[in-house]
Amino acid sequence: MTGRRPLLVFVHGWGFDASFWNPLRAALSEFDDLAFDLGFLGDESLPEVPAGGRRVAVGHSTGFLWLLKAKPFAWDALVSINGFSRFVEGEGFRPAVAPRLLDRMIARLGHCPEEVTADFLARCGSREKPGRLNPERLHEGLIWLRDWDARAELDSDSTPVLVLAGKRDPIVPVAMTEHCFAANSRIVRHWHETGGHLLPLSAPAWCARHIREFFVNA
Repeated sequence: MTGRRPLLVFVHGWGFDASFWNPLRAALSEFDDLAFDLGFLGDESLPEVPAGGRRVAVGHSTGFLWLLKAKPFAWDALVSINGFSRFVEGEGFRPAVAPRLLDRMIARLGHCPEEVTADFLARCGSREKPGRLNPERLHEGLIWLRDWDARAELDSDSTPVLVLAGKRDPIVPVAMTEHCFAANSRIVRHWHETGGHLLPLSAPAWCARHIREFFVNA
């Protein structure tokens, strides 16, 4: 993807908001960018993506799954950071998260959304306290995680895909990433040896370096 720099469009994961991307956006300040907000911690904001030019969708965790299913705009390349095309176990898809764990989170969310969200963020490795919660949207996001399977959408997408993943990710383990993204001429994978589930926060310079290299070499 040599030539003029593309527009990066960022989509965060469950339990976060658009500010999640601030460190990586700062590390990629030479790019034009937009950040969607899926409304888990406040109001949804899906700015219009300008037509023309090259556009790259960058999704973290659930945000990547949402991109594949929602298809909010036509992109020229995809970047998955700690992402996946399916989250729960099913026939022919293991190891992954047991559906019953999502069912438990969904049930608890109705009674104690702050606790459920805080527990998940802590498991991800975040020390941040969740802000203003949108329980209805958080519930919807858990339904996506439990029910959505976007493997067919990913397989049918002919655009280049960059996959950035952590070898110590407690949410999306190595085997699950490998199952979702078999490396080939279209899919390029890079592993952070000590990285967890929040690479845009814990290793923004590493993510930025691979994103730059991807656009030079793709």
